Amino acid sequence: MLVVFCTIFIISILTFYIWHQVEVVRLGYEINRLEEKVQKMQIEVEELEAEKSARLSLEKVERIAKEELKMVETKESQKIYEEFRQQ
Repeated sequence: MLVVFCTIFIISILTFYIWHQVEVVRLGYEINRLEEKVQKMQIEVEELEAEKSARLSLEKVERIAKEELKMVETKESQKIYEEFRQQ
């Protein structure tokens, strides 16, 4: 009876050890996959930031306003100034 108990105990310990090692390897692969995904997303964010900067440049906005929207500079007589009082 003692031999059977010891055998079952040793098999249980070995099974747990093997399961633990398999989980460590699986988690290592998962971490690697997620780190690669983070790197790709960081590159995408940098590209989007560059595109945002290019689209919001004052020169480009002014060119689009003048060429595509046919806007013109305001004349001094068209400007209205209001005085704001600070409280």
